[in-house]
Amino acid sequence: MKKICIVGLIIVNIIACNSNNKSTEEKSETPTVAQTIVNSPLLGSYVGPFGDNKITLLITKVIGDTVEGRSVVGGNDRPFSGLATLVNDIYTINAKEPGDNKYDGTFVISFDKKNGNAIKGNWKPFKEGDHFGAKDFSLARNTFKYLVDVGQYPQASKRLLKEDDVSNVMKEDLEIMRNEIFARHGYCFKKKHLRKQFENKDWYIPNSVDIKNDLTEIEKKNIALIKKYEKYAEEYGNDFGR
Repeated sequence: MKKICIVGLIIVNIIACNSNNKSTEEKSETPTVAQTIVNSPLLGSYVGPFGDNKITLLITKVIGDTVEGRSVVGGNDRPFSGLATLVNDIYTINAKEPGDNKYDGTFVISFDKKNGNAIKGNWKPFKEGDHFGAKDFSLARNTFKYLVDVGQYPQASKRLLKEDDVSNVMKEDLEIMRNEIFARHGYCFKKKHLRKQFENKDWYIPNSVDIKNDLTEIEKKNIALIKKYEKYAEEYGNDFGR
């Protein structure tokens, strides 16, 4: 009886081992999308035209076939999440923004592994409005960097301004000088005229709607000085600075 039991146990163990080996082989031969995307080339920042505005689309996390990121455009910074599929070296991401903002919608993003520096796709709002609708986009990989030497008035970020630097400057130019400081930090402007002012600049990449903690002490003091002279210009009109 003991010999029969021992033989039976050996047979059972052999069958179990063969079954486990077969299961392992099947998994390795047919990798799932989740296994494929763990070390994803999708991660990164992509920038380009989005209707009348400039958008930065950031893919910040890829775990399995789940993708998370942010869209920064038109004064809004919105998260999105969704699923990715991989067919013939082309990733397709279907992702949604939360839906608690009237400008939220759905992204369909295409990424070709043969061209890892670009994405394309379309965005559709959950609810179309009078001034916004579906948009197609083609974006290039580009990462925001804080650059001190860009713009018409780089001195506003490089050194403390003196009154002579601002006392003879017109109000419109003072506004540009002040907002260039924010633009250098990638601030995404809500005001349309400021978006038009900066979004056509190669160096400008919208990156955030809150850059208060990024401002340097020099920049904070210069902003205060410029705002003071903007107020003077508003009060004295055309007589200011002459």
